[in-house]
Amino acid sequence: MTWIKTVSMWNDERVKAAMEAQRKLYPQEYATPVPAVDHGPEAGIVASHTLLPDVLFHSFSAFGAMMAPELPLQRRQHEMIATMVSVTNRCHY
Repeated sequence: MTWIKTVSMWNDERVKAAMEAQRKLYPQEYATPVPAVDHGPEAGIVASHTLLPDVLFHSFSAFGAMMAPELPLQRRQHEMIATMVSVTNRCHY
């Protein structure tokens, strides 16, 4: 759960548009949602960007580009790196 105010994509068209647009940039293998630590479609780190939908789109679009299938790392390597960064930062995301 984020500790700042968030905006639901179901209540704000700009947030909904930003979230849908950035999701389209992710590789196909990331299309299937995985259970979040929190509940709801805007749980966690993405929710913390909902006050600034343009920032949300650009930040997570960059992430989508970094996950491009033509780059040398595979999803399991991305997940391993993300897990170690989260553990090191004592972050549950």
